[in-house]
Amino acid sequence: MAMANLARRKAYFLTRNVTTDALRFSFSLSRGFASSGSDENDVVVIGGGPGGYVAAIKAAQLGLKTTCIEKRGALGGTCLNVGCIPSKALLHSSHMYHEAKHAFAHHGIKLASVEVDLPAMLAQKDNAVKNLTRGIEGLFKKNKVTYVKGYGKFLSPNEVSVETIDGGNTVVKGKHIIVATGSDVKSLPGITIDEKKIVSSTGALSLSEVPKKLIVIGAGYIGLEMGSVWGRLGSEVTVVEFAADIVPSMDGEIRKQFQRSLEKQKMKFMLKTKVVSVDASGDGVKLTVEPAEGGDQTTLEADVVLVSAGRTPFTSGLDLEKIGVETDKGGRILVNERFLTNVTGVYAIGDVIPGPMLAHKAEEDGVACVEFIAGKHGHVDYDKVPGVVYTHPEVASVGKTEEQLKKDGVSYRVGKFPFMANSRAKAIDNAEGLVKILADKETDKILGVHIMSPNAGELIHEAVLAINYDASSEDIARVCHAHPTMSEALKEAAMATYDKPIHI
Repeated sequence: MAMANLARRKAYFLTRNVTTDALRFSFSLSRGFASSGSDENDVVVIGGGPGGYVAAIKAAQLGLKTTCIEKRGALGGTCLNVGCIPSKALLHSSHMYHEAKHAFAHHGIKLASVEVDLPAMLAQKDNAVKNLTRGIEGLFKKNKVTYVKGYGKFLSPNEVSVETIDGGNTVVKGKHIIVATGSDVKSLPGITIDEKKIVSSTGALSLSEVPKKLIVIGAGYIGLEMGSVWGRLGSEVTVVEFAADIVPSMDGEIRKQFQRSLEKQKMKFMLKTKVVSVDASGDGVKLTVEPAEGGDQTTLEADVVLVSAGRTPFTSGLDLEKIGVETDKGGRILVNERFLTNVTGVYAIGDVIPGPMLAHKAEEDGVACVEFIAGKHGHVDYDKVPGVVYTHPEVASVGKTEEQLKKDGVSYRVGKFPFMANSRAKAIDNAEGLVKILADKETDKILGVHIMSPNAGELIHEAVLAINYDASSEDIARVCHAHPTMSEALKEAAMATYDKPIHI
């Protein structure tokens, strides 16, 4: 299943003038370790985020002596500390508040008043992060992974100098060194992030008060999620996006319904709009914007501006150039299908290499990389990595969009089923959204699945499993699904793809 994906990565790597020795080393790993002159560690991981800490644990489980270096002094990387986990905590808390204020009465639950205790909400978020970070440290101890807190940089392909957070310095040696330093916020020209009035996603997780007006620059996953948090808590949210659509990678039909849903939640959108300048010299922030194709400029005012224009690989200070590690124009480290760079013994995974910038993709990279190092066969197929937007409703997808299939000239069938026709969704009064399945017209093999619904991020994994095993829509349709459940909508959409659904 992974051969096409591996072939693409191998071909790309070969075009980068990789030395024959490096390639020979890469493909000889399955026969055992290549000596590097170091007997300190089998594996050294630089970075303790989802890719790095998972790689370290897996390496130790495979019997390799392993050290993980993390500059933050807290494991989990951006995802756990200032990304996935705290944002989901706030998304859940803000959703509970919004439900209590707007939906409880419809269910016969009357409250005299509902108010936001923002410090308590933020404390709950911080407590969740703290407990999970400690949990990873516990896993390191359990698996005998050595944990070094500090900023690492290469001295040689087998040595990392670490400036420890307590002010010292140490050198960590390893036969195989994995770069797993993740990504950082992508800045925009002329905009200075102060994490007070002009914030990144990090600052948006810790605002001291609910802004009356919030402008989000960028209509991607992170911008829409953080916009949802503060919108539920009372902010007037406007999203400014240069492109013609929100979340451009999303299936077009799902995207349109998703935007309508967010607009019903009073989120405003200015698409095909360019930010010309940002002025934070006054009490608030003033944005000058103009149409993307040019035209008259207008001014927007806000209390807080969230810059959410994407992320960029974080490799600053690693001294990659000192040891000759090759990167592309975007700063991503180039690797082959075994995650080996052009420098023998140096690997890279996660957000610092090409592919989806997702925590779960980084985890899969980490496991596969150390499996290759240990002489086993690793496997990651980037075409089958699910994506989720954790708003309400959620949007989740895996595989191809309808636009991609049209572009590739693939003949396909479409099956859809709305949650308005799903008994569980109707019973809990949460029936917004649909399931959309795309399958090959001749073979019925599932090519893509897109879900907009409450808990879509959980529902998508039946589709992920189906796609990984090349299942057909009829395969899903003939699996007995418990009743009443939201997952029955996936079954019905599958029935609609190869035949006809029952309940619509």
